[in-house]
Amino acid sequence: MSYCLNSGCPNPQNSLQTDVCQACGAKLLLRDRYRVIQTLGQGGFGATFLAIDESLPGHPNCVIKQLRPSATAPHVLDMARELFKREAETLGRIGNHPQLPRLLDYFEANQEFYLVQEYVSGSTLQQIVKRDGPLTEHGVKQFLSEILPVLEYIHTNRVIHRDIKPANIIRRDQDLKLVLIDFGAVKYQQQSQTSNSEQTAFTSYAIGTPGFAPPEQMAMRPVPASDIYALGVTCIYLLTGKSPKDLDYDPTTGELLWQKYVHISDHFAKVLENMLEVSVKQRYQTAERIFRELDLEPYLESLEKGMAKQNTGSKRKSGGYRDPDSTGGTPSSPAARAAMAIRARQKLDSTGFQTGSIRGSGLDSRPSNSSPLRNRDNSTGRGREFAGEKSKIPIRLDADSVQTYYGKGVRDFASHDLNSLSLQRANLSGANFHQANLSKINLQGAVLSNTDFGRANLNRANLRDANLVKAYMSNADLEGADLRGADLSSAYLLNANLRGANLCGANLTGAKLTEEQLAMARTNWMTVRPSGKRGIW
Repeated sequence: MSYCLNSGCPNPQNSLQTDVCQACGAKLLLRDRYRVIQTLGQGGFGATFLAIDESLPGHPNCVIKQLRPSATAPHVLDMARELFKREAETLGRIGNHPQLPRLLDYFEANQEFYLVQEYVSGSTLQQIVKRDGPLTEHGVKQFLSEILPVLEYIHTNRVIHRDIKPANIIRRDQDLKLVLIDFGAVKYQQQSQTSNSEQTAFTSYAIGTPGFAPPEQMAMRPVPASDIYALGVTCIYLLTGKSPKDLDYDPTTGELLWQKYVHISDHFAKVLENMLEVSVKQRYQTAERIFRELDLEPYLESLEKGMAKQNTGSKRKSGGYRDPDSTGGTPSSPAARAAMAIRARQKLDSTGFQTGSIRGSGLDSRPSNSSPLRNRDNSTGRGREFAGEKSKIPIRLDADSVQTYYGKGVRDFASHDLNSLSLQRANLSGANFHQANLSKINLQGAVLSNTDFGRANLNRANLRDANLVKAYMSNADLEGADLRGADLSSAYLLNANLRGANLCGANLTGAKLTEEQLAMARTNWMTVRPSGKRGIW
């Protein structure tokens, strides 16, 4: 079905083959490339649609958010335009995180505003709880261990989400990671404060969801701790299956009365109570503080024991997750990967290397020592570490050590100095080399699919015939790199430096990069374009 986005269309449903609406005559292809096929959700200020991008090979899915003001007064349109620009700028700034949707396009047409985002296939936490029932304390702790680094990342970038709830957190089918979506209500903490009247005008249209939003946010004074309150309410939903509107509250304090519906430890109950403090001053102020209070490292060890009893493909009733790879290979579920990290940590401790936590986060574009809460292995969701702990493995490794650590389950080599190493034909799939120094490294014929090279130095690296399918290489320095015959299909190369890179014979089918980038690289008639066609650019 091809869906018409004209708000006045009497019958928006059309056949997939037509390019003009049969009811109102409006064009069905937005920007001559996006075809809407169904609605995903609708509100008073806009709607969200599932679409296909007909300009790309395979016609991949994407999400189109249409900001459609209900009034046509000039000040309302200006306000809508400001909100639209704010969400686009926010996604453009923070959307490189693997657990946040990427911004693909944005434009204005006929006084309506459109954002095109990456489509995340999966189930929301709301859908999972309705299907499988509430989670146990262990399941909610596992959820927090995955989502807290994402929250810390957006807050470090001075963004307040303002609409955290189960319906806005998706368990992605592809890798079972949690993805935080819907940044339409976000507030960006500007360096210079705007006037109160201006703040009131903007936030009145994007205040969040009643019951999940704390009092200060409902009063249009959101702070980062407002997201922590909403995350606490989300935890209560995961434990009880009850929406906040179905819970009683103390009329004198405004506190939610949820304790009688759950069976959890006293310590975890106190953590949730602190997250749900009505007074913002008494509430946890940072995601890092919650992680410390929960002490999730020991929790992961108890998780490992439970994983041994799990059958292939069975549903985890406690967490609502499945692990299709429990029989071998690289585990897919966060729980299995956490257990694998524990085993690797125990094995490495017995080899005589320094104990402690692995350096490097890969959470964002900042140096690894600038974030108080770091993800020990961002690419696979293993355990977390805190600043101030000793490095577990040396920052400078030789080729044999890299492969030894990888074989023992270590995937995080972020910020490491690996220049000039010879790793020909090595299997390092899914590894994290975020901000690592890989200049002049020899990775010819290596398996590097789904590997994170974000902001890495790959200057004059040998990547000839390497498997770089779905590799993440945003902002990487590939100047002078040898990529002849490399498979870069579906790789993410936006903002990468390709000056002098040799892409002769490389396969770029479905890769994300611009013609300006490719104009700086060397290509030939064997180079496969992102469209899937061969030819010189």
